[in-house]
Amino acid sequence: MTTTDTTRPRSVADDGLTTELAELRRTVEEFANEVVDPKAAENYRNHTFDYDIVSRMGELGLFGLPFPEEYGGMGGDYFALGVALEELARVDQSVAITLEGGCSLGAMPIYRFGTGEQKQRWLPDLLAGRAIAGFGLTEPEAGSDAGGTKTTARLEDGHWVINGSKQFITNSGTDITSLVTTTAVTGTREDGRKEISAIIVPTDTPGFTAEPAYDKVGWNSSDTHPLSYDDARVPEENLLGMRGRGFAQFLSILAEGRVALAALATGAAQGCVDEAAAYARQRTSFGRTISEYQGVSFKIARMEARAWSARQAWRAAATKMLTGADFSREASVAKLVASEAAMDNARDATQVFGGAGFMNETRVARHYRDSKILEIGEGTTEVQLMLIARSLGLEG
Repeated sequence: MTTTDTTRPRSVADDGLTTELAELRRTVEEFANEVVDPKAAENYRNHTFDYDIVSRMGELGLFGLPFPEEYGGMGGDYFALGVALEELARVDQSVAITLEGGCSLGAMPIYRFGTGEQKQRWLPDLLAGRAIAGFGLTEPEAGSDAGGTKTTARLEDGHWVINGSKQFITNSGTDITSLVTTTAVTGTREDGRKEISAIIVPTDTPGFTAEPAYDKVGWNSSDTHPLSYDDARVPEENLLGMRGRGFAQFLSILAEGRVALAALATGAAQGCVDEAAAYARQRTSFGRTISEYQGVSFKIARMEARAWSARQAWRAAATKMLTGADFSREASVAKLVASEAAMDNARDATQVFGGAGFMNETRVARHYRDSKILEIGEGTTEVQLMLIARSLGLEG
């Protein structure tokens, strides 16, 4: 069940966008409203990863948005990806995170650090949505402290032999998952620290297992698994980038991913505004629509301010990223502001809806369940605060 009349005025939704990006936004908005939304409640209830929607996103070119045309991409950038993620997350965060994970965490490591041969082998299917990939970083004892990686890889007869486990890995166990880029300890550095490298592990590798999917609080129709590696052997040439640079590579991927996740969170925050405003204009109490009560209208106005601020934050971070300058602080600010806006707006929208907001068939109920992970994934709120404080010289 969704409310009606939730489409924002075009002049507001397209504010600050080029003609091309405004057209992209309207295309994805239409796709989200007509294709994604009608199936969202059922997919959420049944924990269904919707292959048809993924395929149709691929046909629209969404998985190829920030990649060059030579590999089958659309020749766009992270700004374009952010615009698309906003519109998808407005109605279904599970679909949006599937796209964000597929682009930022799945294909981007191959594009940023892969050899020409690796790019030619893997990227065409990933950018077309015919396949997706996972980002194997997090472990039971290596979440925010990614340097605590315990998964190991040793060279043996021209192959990497990988042992260990990963957890909370998006897009890692679907029928179309082709690979998981995996961080592993490959030796010891001269200073005694772990040498961490990134290795491409195709999902048909013997010894690689996507364990049963998690039973999650939210993002129910996205794919998330723990992974195990039991003497999983892949060719030596599956090393991604330079040996020993895996940790640094993944930190840069996470910085970019935070901008994309901030755009997703902004869409969730805006979706809550749109739903709450539409419901308040329709719901009557004591002979008046509840939008006429200042307690309700001011609550929704504050929600809009949060969504607007989040949008400015992720767009500023994306703009700086495209200049080639260091954007890590802006990425952390955007991720912090947008994730908190999504969570706060989900709570307030549920309050506006009252009892109806506690029913899972409403978008606001799904946003309420989904949005908490936005304050955790790709760097917790506390990690973002630490990084921002460090950028101000406030930590030794």
